[in-house]
Amino acid sequence: MTPNPAQAPKLKAKLVVVNDRMQRGYRYLLSAPIGRSFAADFTPDLTPKAMLALGVFGGKYMTDTRKEFPGRWFINAKLSFGARDPSLNYFGVNAGSSLSEWREKGWIHPDDPRGWFQWYCRYYMGRRMPQEDDRQIKRWKAFRRHAVQISKCCETGDLTCRPRQRQALLQWAYDSRRL
Repeated sequence: MTPNPAQAPKLKAKLVVVNDRMQRGYRYLLSAPIGRSFAADFTPDLTPKAMLALGVFGGKYMTDTRKEFPGRWFINAKLSFGARDPSLNYFGVNAGSSLSEWREKGWIHPDDPRGWFQWYCRYYMGRRMPQEDDRQIKRWKAFRRHAVQISKCCETGDLTCRPRQRQALLQWAYDSRRL
């Protein structure tokens, strides 16, 4: 039997205080259950934990944020404590734009100075910011075009076809290994 959401107990909001290299004293509330209560049109294939274990962003994205997120996310995470290392990425290639380019294009929200993946991690944990959530989900949905291109241009299961595009999809929580 599927539980009735109206009968579910209310989640007590939890305050998170962030102190890392990019944010000092940033505070947000977790108001949704971890990994649940996503917008109906947001159905990522991969959890943040799975993405970190597969290898995303050259291992450089989350090295100073361990206190903010569950320790289990980092057990098998492929992280680089030096420079970004594309060999840690699942497809072994560099994919995507730099953070400075994201800033120049206006894609970075002040609450998430690391970009989309930071937003996704916080959303997954239960933070909700309706206007920003809508913006990021629209960006995520638009990125699906890359999966369509792979499906049109590559044999199913040929992971050597378009590795940069496949890596970029992993970094947007699309499991490009299934294409």
